[in-house]
Amino acid sequence: MKFSTAFSLLAALPLALAAPTCSLKKTSTASAASPTPTTVTTPTSPSSGNTTTGAGTNGKIAMAWFADWHPNYFVSNISWSHYTHMAFFTAQPSSDATVEVVLDDPSMVDQFTAAAHANGVKALLTVGGWSTGIYWSSSVTTASNRSTFATSLVQYANAHGFDGLDFDWEYPGKQGIGCNTMSPDDTENFLSFIQEIRGQAPNLTYSAAVSVTPFTDSTGAASTNVSGFAGALDWIEIMNYDVFGTFSSVDGPNAPLNDTCAPSQGQGASAVSAVAAWTAAGFPANQIVLGVPAYGHSYTVPASTAVTGTTTLNIYTTFDKTNIPIGDSWDPPTTEADICGNPPVGNGNSGVYNFWALIGDGFLNEDGSVASSMLSLYDDCSQTPFVYNPSNQIMVSYDNAQSFTAKGQYINQAGLLGFSMYEAGGDYNNILVSAINTGMGSS
Repeated sequence: MKFSTAFSLLAALPLALAAPTCSLKKTSTASAASPTPTTVTTPTSPSSGNTTTGAGTNGKIAMAWFADWHPNYFVSNISWSHYTHMAFFTAQPSSDATVEVVLDDPSMVDQFTAAAHANGVKALLTVGGWSTGIYWSSSVTTASNRSTFATSLVQYANAHGFDGLDFDWEYPGKQGIGCNTMSPDDTENFLSFIQEIRGQAPNLTYSAAVSVTPFTDSTGAASTNVSGFAGALDWIEIMNYDVFGTFSSVDGPNAPLNDTCAPSQGQGASAVSAVAAWTAAGFPANQIVLGVPAYGHSYTVPASTAVTGTTTLNIYTTFDKTNIPIGDSWDPPTTEADICGNPPVGNGNSGVYNFWALIGDGFLNEDGSVASSMLSLYDDCSQTPFVYNPSNQIMVSYDNAQSFTAKGQYINQAGLLGFSMYEAGGDYNNILVSAINTGMGSS
């Protein structure tokens, strides 16, 4: 889902299910086995279960992830009144089955939990991510490791006043970024670990960021029964984004709401199909939180391919893989190999534009509407907007107020628990979070 050091975007997945590369200079780590916070926040006594506060007046979860490494987005910038839960990203399993917290500024953890509680918001700690989950498998492979890892996490959560832990393993039984430890028993061991940590600290809430398909079983296929996880977790966040990107064969919607009505190129993953898959495997809809993105993927598409006539945009078309757009300043170009030694994709650009950057770079106006010099399309099937700049031939699949309102309405109609946005800092003037809250009936 999310990244904590500068790595190039995953290269070879036919269907990428992790968030875009984010840039973080890893300047310090904190070990949970012996926490040494700058200022220890007195822990609160959170109730267990999926209770909500703040924005979720109808009992829904309104959540986002907060990344601490951006040079111009801090705890003080979070619009707390729009959320019930906020997850600090990130901690990672270490090679010795303890937890390390990847921090740009060590004092920010306690600032985060203190500010969350002052605003009536539950503070969560996310563990893992695309590039920080290498040791997930080895950390839960034995009963001893599971106990050590759980104790380490609970110590850190209690020392810093977190109300819950959010697990982001990408993915059990899979190589993920390419060098993850793994075992055919990953899913079974993951469940045992969650049961272990809940037994150690039943006062915390426990959630997991998951793929659009259920965890794999020992054969590598999608599990047909994940009901045990429903009993161990308070909720899951289905990461319904990065369905199409520069890693795909054609351009397409980053986070489609639906794909059952799409042409063949657009089928394979969406919110609708993901919820259907998880509920069919025994995970109740009312414990599912829909993951939504505050960013989009861009492509270089020649006008001869992108446009029919003078104004009609085409999607699901080929694009220039050697000329990936640079994206915004939060995902700078890279010439370095990733943590597994994989070389950068294409020209090293990410092609990722956060919503605020689409406004800053002139694709959109300040109210989120399309700028007059651009061409646009709203795809009714996927409920996804596209914007195209004819002058530089950049096409962007993104989300706007209309698509977020549709996602909120779907959450309400499908009986889901709420939403979680990656990431809080990607929005602009709360356009996206306000739209999805309105759509799902929150204040």
